[in-house]
Formats: sequence, structure tokens, C-alpha cells
Amino acid sequence: MKIAKNTVVTLNYRVTDSDGNAVDEGEQPIVYLHGGYDGIFPRIEEALHDQDVGAVLEIKLQPEDAFGDYDAELVAVEPRSLFPDNIEVGMQFERATEDGDDGELYMITDIADDKVVVDGNHPLAGMALIFSCTVAEVRQATDDEIGHGHIHGPGSHHHH
Repeated sequence: MKIAKNTVVTLNYRVTDSDGNAVDEGEQPIVYLHGGYDGIFPRIEEALHDQDVGAVLEIKLQPEDAFGDYDAELVAVEPRSLFPDNIEVGMQFERATEDGDDGELYMITDIADDKVVVDGNHPLAGMALIFSCTVAEVRQATDDEIGHGHIHGPGSHHHH
């Protein structure tokens, strides 16, 4: 079966940076609903369309195809007093918006004296990536999966 709209695709994959350094070893396969449901980056979905099981692809992703460009405006220096005592570099937190909605995810990148540097960029923002994959399985999606816009069953995250 070829990859087409409303098929469920299982990929064995590996992601490296442009120098060949591993970014994600792909220990668990990616399983997603194909056809514009935002289960995978659009550039990868386009390359996979109409492929068969066993197809091997290497897709070069520019920052705009993956996690976006690095945005210096998402870096802020905050007073240390706004944070609990036990913070460490690398910790992540969600910054609530003024209207109480869930905000962006920020990472603490530096702690110095009475200041904390936080960064709202994805850790891979600004990086060109190489997505290497093998199509392991393709099946027709169920009506429920199509209706919900995501897969159900093993390997899925089903929260309704």
C-alpha cells in the first residue's frame, strides 16, 4: 500500500544536524496519520507521499521546515527572585499568558547571581536537520482516526 491521504504511516528514523551529529536516534518509531493532520513536518509528509513500505528517504530540513528560526526576542533576563530556590540550567517551565491561557515553554539557560536567563526558542530552532527514515508500515486509517485527526492504538497518544 502506498502512502496517501488517510493512511497511518510507521517510520523508523534518525535525525542528525548538518554536520552528521545525532540529534534524535529514533529509538521509537514515528507513527502518524498522513494527509495534512500536522502529525509530522509538512516537508517530510510531502516527501513521503506516494512512497511504498521499504522506501528509504533522506530529507534535508531548513529551520523554516522544522523548528523555525532562532528568535532573539524569546530570550529574557529575569530577576532571580521570581523563581524557586531549586532551579537549575536546563529546567523548563511554561510561562502563563496574561489571560491565564497556557503559554510558551521556556528553558533556563543561565543562572548568575540575581538574574536568570530564559529562552523560549525550541532547542533545535535555527538548525538545519537531516531526517533519514525507512517506511516500516502503511495501513488504512480507521474512520475514528480520520474523524479525530490522529491515530489510535499502540504508539498513539489518545486523550479525549
